[in-house]
Amino acid sequence: MFAVVTGFSVAEAASGVLTHAHFLAQLIMLYNLARFATPLALTGAVSVAVPQTVITILAFSSDVQLKRITTAVSLAVMLMLCMIAMAGLGLGGRVARLYITALHDRAVRLEVERDQRARLAEAAERARISREMHDILGHTLSVMVGLADGAAGLAEASPKRGAETLQIIADSGRGALADLRRLLGTLRENATASCDSPLAPQPGLTDLDALLERVRAAGPTVTPHTEGDLTDLPAGLQLTVYRIVQEALTNTLKHSSLATTIDVAVTATSHAVRVAVEDSGPSRTPRTRPRNDGGQGLLGMRERASLYQGTVTAGPNSRGGWSVRAELHLTPPTHTPTEKHPA
Repeated sequence: MFAVVTGFSVAEAASGVLTHAHFLAQLIMLYNLARFATPLALTGAVSVAVPQTVITILAFSSDVQLKRITTAVSLAVMLMLCMIAMAGLGLGGRVARLYITALHDRAVRLEVERDQRARLAEAAERARISREMHDILGHTLSVMVGLADGAAGLAEASPKRGAETLQIIADSGRGALADLRRLLGTLRENATASCDSPLAPQPGLTDLDALLERVRAAGPTVTPHTEGDLTDLPAGLQLTVYRIVQEALTNTLKHSSLATTIDVAVTATSHAVRVAVEDSGPSRTPRTRPRNDGGQGLLGMRERASLYQGTVTAGPNSRGGWSVRAELHLTPPTHTPTEKHPA
């Protein structure tokens, strides 16, 4: 369009006709070129329009109508400044449009990132609740199954002891229901306001004795061994150690005979906590595949350990049973900054 307007202007001047319409059309074209064309195209248009306008005005300097308005030089300078001003105005509009577009794109990106963070937080919370439910229900049900097997054999031989075992089963079931009720309360809206019973604190290393006692009631012999100051560990780390020990004991109750011997060792040093749970077997039933074959139990232990840059290993031991070992770091390891990824 600018080329067409300029061509008509040159044709008018060559025919000896001077009108002001093509000057106005050129101003509009320069504005739109500044808004939507490339900077190179705008530079070329200005370098053509300004000299062409000045030459045209000077060529018609002797025109009577032109003399009535103003001098040719003044009119040429005024039109030249108008063209440059229109080009600048178009550039200003272009910058404003780009700025508004950038603001809109940034708002869209922030909204997408917010939704992604919300989905990630929801997925992390769902995984946390899944781990807690697996640990609570899996351990308690394993203990109850072991106790029920023992109670069935004691029903006739020792009714009194069988009744005590059934009472332990009932207490374990009530405890699991209470833990499950508290856990599911976190899934409800306004759980804090709607929960009638107070929430108990998460278990820690001081609760290990009660955990081992429940396992002993199911039949196995459990020998604990602790080293170092465990009471000063952070609450989150204590919960992680407790759950790892709980899951390892649950696997023993599931897969080993009730006559097995379990050694539980928890060692705290200045920089790490080491956990070892070993049983002497034998297996309750012949297995065609190893224990902890990538199921929820081993996966949950590894996820908990990863929060403290730790590792979990599981496998058969020389005693014919199974071993679970974990190492958790008290402080995250420090990384040396590199030139590619500075701190």
